[in-house]
Amino acid sequence: MLAEAPHFLRIPPFPRHRAGALVVVGGGADLGAAACDQLAAALVAERVGGAFWAPEHDPWIRDTGDEEAAVVGALRCGGGAARAVVERMTTGWHCRDPFTGEPFGWIDAVRLLGEWRRMIESNRAVAGVFGIAGWKKVTLDALLWDGTGPVRYMGCDDGLRCGDVALAWVARATAGLGEALRAREIQLGEIEDGLIRSSGLGANCVPPLSVIVDTMGSYIDPSRPSTLETLLAEAEIAPELIARAARLRARLVTTGVSKYGVGPALTPTPRDRRRVLVTGQVEDDRAVILGGAGCTNLTLLTRARALEPDAEVIYKPHPDVEAGHRIGAIPDVVALTHADRIERTAPITTLLGEVDAVHVISSLAGFEALVRGVDVVTHGVPFYAGWGLTRDLAAVPDRRGRQRGLDELVAAVLLLYPRYLDPVTRLPCGAEVLVERMAAGQAGMDGPLVRLRMAQGRVMKLFRGRA
Repeated sequence: MLAEAPHFLRIPPFPRHRAGALVVVGGGADLGAAACDQLAAALVAERVGGAFWAPEHDPWIRDTGDEEAAVVGALRCGGGAARAVVERMTTGWHCRDPFTGEPFGWIDAVRLLGEWRRMIESNRAVAGVFGIAGWKKVTLDALLWDGTGPVRYMGCDDGLRCGDVALAWVARATAGLGEALRAREIQLGEIEDGLIRSSGLGANCVPPLSVIVDTMGSYIDPSRPSTLETLLAEAEIAPELIARAARLRARLVTTGVSKYGVGPALTPTPRDRRRVLVTGQVEDDRAVILGGAGCTNLTLLTRARALEPDAEVIYKPHPDVEAGHRIGAIPDVVALTHADRIERTAPITTLLGEVDAVHVISSLAGFEALVRGVDVVTHGVPFYAGWGLTRDLAAVPDRRGRQRGLDELVAAVLLLYPRYLDPVTRLPCGAEVLVERMAAGQAGMDGPLVRLRMAQGRVMKLFRGRA
């Protein structure tokens, strides 16, 4: 077992985290003067070290009068004083990657701590969080923690003041909450499932391993701007981030990871004509209500057949509908008047390797198809429509006039926008860590409630089949 000791660089005490120390005793080569100067500059730029997550003990915010405050003072002075501090900090110690346990560069460690600092500080702007089910808090606590105490989950808006910012899982929040908060001039942002979510369905109460926090609104609502839309419309995405997105995209294809888990590879089936996948959705889901342009699953399937008269059309119902929890089912006899077959068991990532094109309302399946190089036809207005990568049949907002490359889209959607949690260490992490956990079968968040919901779904599905 690795020896552990206190160090200036340490992991914030995120709720429920299970990681060991970031910096441990032993090993590590002495850094040269140039490397010490580089590390000192990185520490100052990222403002990490000491209890940097806690405002009352943060040596970068106030002089706490202790050794850590003296370290910060020397680092800010630069030159020989900073170099001497860094030499003492690194001699006889080495960093370990908290997610893999492998050796970790000092600069890499500082950048990771800097990412955590920015997330923690952004959470301090949030005065209250509404509509979060208890079973989701097991993972959301770390992603919403602000270093000052427990996440401020709220049942009512008492205590909020004019100018505050609140977040809500709108689909689960109290009816009329938005109107009530806006009337008091309280800004309401949204929190939703991330786009690489979990190994298992949210409808079965599997906690999310990624979430989206958007103080502007919701990325699924094309009627108003969101942080994601603003990123795609305005941000200059750095080349190194685009290259990282390309690597992530390749890994998603290789592993078969998608929103709800991993799809097994199948032997390709022969075909002598164009093959098209039509993906159903939950018809009362906000993504359909807000971004569906009035399209239902049956309308989608009917239109797809009309547009693809000679193709082999495969219809895949939404997994939450198939699980028996949500609405949007099309009777088989009706679906088969438009589709050549119905596919219920193969994961979406498996099917995407078998088709030439995908027709969607506003489904995430369209984005996953783009990632895998499949043509996409949108019948609603999903977040990935309007950037020059899809054939869009519904009206797209003029705000989306900019043309984006595929890896720019992936960088914004999967690297810049969501937050991810490592299911093993329970630390906030990058997308790549979660993808590797899912690919390795290490992302399970099973429990009694999940098993109960799966059983309920089977009963409800059986009842509906007999109705």
